[in-house]
Formats: sequence, structure tokens, C-alpha cells
Amino acid sequence: MRALTTTVRTPDGSFSLLLADGSILASGWTDDVAALAALVHPTLRPDEIVEVGPATREPHVTRAVEALTGYYDGDLAAPGTVPVRQHSGGFRMRAWDALRQVAPGERITYTEYAQRAGQPAAVRAAAAACAMNAAALFVPCHRILRSDGGLGSFRYGWPSSNACWNGRPTRNRRRRSSSPTTRSLSASRK
Repeated sequence: MRALTTTVRTPDGSFSLLLADGSILASGWTDDVAALAALVHPTLRPDEIVEVGPATREPHVTRAVEALTGYYDGDLAAPGTVPVRQHSGGFRMRAWDALRQVAPGERITYTEYAQRAGQPAAVRAAAAACAMNAAALFVPCHRILRSDGGLGSFRYGWPSSNACWNGRPTRNRRRRSSSPTTRSLSASRK
């Protein structure tokens, strides 16, 4: 499978998107596309990754970039409009679907998250689903809290997690350019 990627500068640093067949496969606050590709389930992992620039005519990339920049401009629901494709076992798939139903601004605990995913006793499995989520921001694991009200671990560090949890990334920082960079990459299936 061939995938497209682009990296967007945000107030919180580089944010990369990896897309195939019109859906996000992985995304996050990094410019390390190989690390993003490694998060993709082996059955969905692309054989080839091509980075596209800001002038791309690929509508799915444009839509994802617009959702990301919309998020930073205050439309917290924008990432939820972009299709995401992940693969795992039945509970984890339901858990990721449940995450996408947590509304912008809403905060729930891992216990409530497990309930929404259909298995109230599976609190640790719900936390694991958050940890295995490859599509940061588009599958909003940042909306889930520990039972003590604190933030759990976050793959991209506390600054990004705190910014998302507080409603919108770095409200008071000056925006950097949101133009994607251009370079060619190739990744082999593992």
C-alpha cells in the first residue's frame, strides 16, 4: 500500500500526518515519519510513503491539514471530521470508536471510557487502547483522565497533552507557519 505524508508546523511543534486510501493511519507531534509508520498495525502499514508539499492536489491530505489548522484556529471538532483507519482486536476497535465520540471540551475518566467502549470492567484495556492509538488528535485520547482527575502518559510529552487538555493547543503562543514541508521518503513493510 502507498501512503502520503505531510508535516505541518504548529505552535506545539511539527505535526505529521500519514494517510492512505483517504484515511489517517497515524498522526502526531513529530517530524519522524518512520516512527509514525511503526505505530501502524502491520496489516495496514504502507510499503511506500511519499511526502507531499503544500501545493498537493490530493484532497484527503488537504482535508486533514485543514482539520489540523482548523483545530489550532479554534475549531476543536475539526479533526473528528477526518476518517481514521486503525486495526486491532474487537475491544480496542470499539474503544477507538468510543474515543471519537467524546465531544470537544468533554473530559471523562478511563472508567467511563471503558463503559462507553462496552466493557465497564476493562479499565486497564481502555488505558491500553489510548496508549496504542496511532492517530493522535484525530482519535482524541487527550480527553481521557485518570480517576484522580490527572493526566495519564502521553506519547508526545506533557506540553502537547496539557495544551490539548486545556481546550486548545498553546492558545497564547504565536502561530508558526502551517505550511507542510516537502521531501520524499520510502518505508519498507516490517
